[in-house]
Amino acid sequence: MSDTPTLGVVGGGQLGRMLAEAAAPLGVELVVLDPTPDCPAAPVARDQIVGDFDDEAAVRDLAERADYLTFEIELADPDVLARVGEQFGVPVHPDPETLRTIQDKLVQKRALAEAGVPVPEFRAVDDRADLLDAIESFGFPVMLKAREGGYDGRGNVPVRDETDVDDALAEISAATDGDDVGAMAEQFVEFEREVSIIGAKGEDGTATFPLGENVHREEILRETVVPARTDEATAERAREVAQDVLDLLDGRGVYGIELFESPDGDILVNEIAPRPHNSGHYTIEGALTSQFEQHVRAVTGRPLGATDLRSPVVSANLLGDVEERQSVEISGVEAVLGHAGASYHWYGKREVYPLRKMGHLTVVGDCESDAESTGDLLRDARDLRDEVTFR
Repeated sequence: MSDTPTLGVVGGGQLGRMLAEAAAPLGVELVVLDPTPDCPAAPVARDQIVGDFDDEAAVRDLAERADYLTFEIELADPDVLARVGEQFGVPVHPDPETLRTIQDKLVQKRALAEAGVPVPEFRAVDDRADLLDAIESFGFPVMLKAREGGYDGRGNVPVRDETDVDDALAEISAATDGDDVGAMAEQFVEFEREVSIIGAKGEDGTATFPLGENVHREEILRETVVPARTDEATAERAREVAQDVLDLLDGRGVYGIELFESPDGDILVNEIAPRPHNSGHYTIEGALTSQFEQHVRAVTGRPLGATDLRSPVVSANLLGDVEERQSVEISGVEAVLGHAGASYHWYGKREVYPLRKMGHLTVVGDCESDAESTGDLLRDARDLRDEVTFR
């Protein structure tokens, strides 16, 4: 290994871009593999290999140039990663077996339930009859989820009554491009709030970031408020559940752990991402170590960084606000840059389409702020986001 280690990353989207930005100060260079030429990570990574995420020849090229391998997208192929990592003697983190478990939401939920981690009631759905059986068992509404491939609202469909059944099944099929990958029905959780914890597994232990409160609309994350507006006992329970999740998973790296807080303070695991997560973007300005630096530290075997919060913070996604795919013309950024405590992150995407993640902003409080001030930060973040347009 050279004095400047190279991290090979399968995926070169915005997560790869922010990984490269975080790796540089640590003396780690990135090479990314992505099918889109000049992908978002390309301008800040050392190099890009153009190829599909599951292209074994391309992954071999990546391994030949890397001291460590990781991924920033679940479309990576765990079998390919395992074979190539062994062939070239390059460590792969998180473990490909963990990726295999998490890729399939049904397999993921079964593994969590078998380990005693609290999750909503669920069952496999292979056809219409299975969905009707789940509805009979759980009652309306239920959440129908594609087992594989769904993201940013695609592949998660609420079924509120009998008239939704056929449309929901069709939507799941469309979300997975018609592939017969099956689905999972989950009991609808009447939650008090959606929350998440960014956890990390390092060579010598684990670490968790503070509990964040997530605001979704149309199944897409809009804002994350940190610390979450809940009581300390619930936050501690969430941390304990997140720790149980980390104990179950194999391989170093950062994990996004999405949770539900019930009205009586119970915590249930919704889903896990074996990579940096949208709800952890606040850590760049809001925590002593960002989730991206933490991931680089973890997968390269370096000590984990401190996860303390610098101050209350809110992050807000900047989403495509157009009616159809088109070239990007950004305006309103000056409002963000002119606001004390606000930071702007552009993902480098040249085309915009409805609800595409184009960037995010954060607004931090001062060091004297307390958790109650997050309401003001949330209002400021929403106002600033409304100033930014992509058309």
